[in-house]
Amino acid sequence: MNDFGSLLSQPVAQLGASIFTLGHVLAVTLIGLALVIAIPVMAMRRAARAQAQIAEEAASRARLAEERMAEIMRAQAEMQGRIGTIAEVFGSRQAELTKALSERLDGMTSRLGHSITEQTKSTHENLAKLQERLAVIDTAQNNIQSLAGQVVQLQHILSNKQTRGAFGQSRMEAIVADGLPHGAYEFQATLSNGNRPDCLVRMPNGAPDLVIDAKFPLESFNAIRAAAEEGGPEAQKIAAQAFRRDIEVHIKAIADKYLITGETQETAFMFVPSESIFAEIHENFEALVQRAHRARIVIVSPSLLMLSIQVIQAVLKDARMREQAHLIQGEVSRLMEDVGRLDERVRKLQGHFLQANRDIDLILTSSEKVTRRGAKIEALELGEPAPTAPESRATATDTAAHGRLRLHVVEDGE
Repeated sequence: MNDFGSLLSQPVAQLGASIFTLGHVLAVTLIGLALVIAIPVMAMRRAARAQAQIAEEAASRARLAEERMAEIMRAQAEMQGRIGTIAEVFGSRQAELTKALSERLDGMTSRLGHSITEQTKSTHENLAKLQERLAVIDTAQNNIQSLAGQVVQLQHILSNKQTRGAFGQSRMEAIVADGLPHGAYEFQATLSNGNRPDCLVRMPNGAPDLVIDAKFPLESFNAIRAAAEEGGPEAQKIAAQAFRRDIEVHIKAIADKYLITGETQETAFMFVPSESIFAEIHENFEALVQRAHRARIVIVSPSLLMLSIQVIQAVLKDARMREQAHLIQGEVSRLMEDVGRLDERVRKLQGHFLQANRDIDLILTSSEKVTRRGAKIEALELGEPAPTAPESRATATDTAAHGRLRLHVVEDGE
């Protein structure tokens, strides 16, 4: 034992000031062997623990995958139930919508029929009123044509040379009666002072009447002619003086009897029944003409009386045409009002039709949407979810994860 101890204490090597004995070398060798033996054992234990942990994690992941698959199956069953419920709801809603559309179309058809009936009735009434207005316009037009015919008759009378040859009262009455319409004149009318002129011409617009006197002293003028043919210059002078005196008396009588302020015109006509007498007065008795003018008496021949009557007739015609034009204008104004109301009602009817067309278009659009949604529901495959749905994406993700987990487990097992 001492020999072994001494052997162990024998120096083996020297490194600087340090001396290493055999015991030191043996101790270092034993420690190295212990370390060499201990390291593989620890590594094996560590690997065993890692494999156990991996196996545990794989089992946990398998359990999680199975639970997730069970949840997915439950969600799919729940989705199928919901889709069935949605299909039933859509079916009932479609039936209700079809019924509502039918009722609305029936109500709209009834309203349209009632509105069209009312518009037709109103149109007939307006057309009847329009025909009445047109009848009034036709009557006014006939009156205007009658006035035009009277103008033609006046022109015919003025061209009749035989008629212009008449004398006295009958000639004046013929000219007035032929030139003026009935009611525009009056023969032998009585004035407020009791005098009765040969003719009163009714002036329009409430103006005073025009007096025409036909009591011309024709005997005095015939005496002048007789004196010129049978007597001498003295007889002609006496006849001329008598004629001048008779005319002056006649002018004064007309002015005193027939010129009434506010009742008759300020001027009266003294009718001379012959153009030759009228020419003789203006040629040889200028003083009588001036005296008549001062007395506001106008001496007229048949042609001048016809011209005056023509002017009066034109004035009356213008007044009547103004009255008729006012009547026509009033009727046309009422006609335009009726046409305006008719246009407004037609536009309202057009608006009803346009609104009905828009409602029908909206109904058709809703029906097309319902049809498309029903087609989508019919085309939906309930057994295999669409890949774009959120649940489908989750299922695909879980399936891929489950595949990767199985591959990892297999690799660890290998």
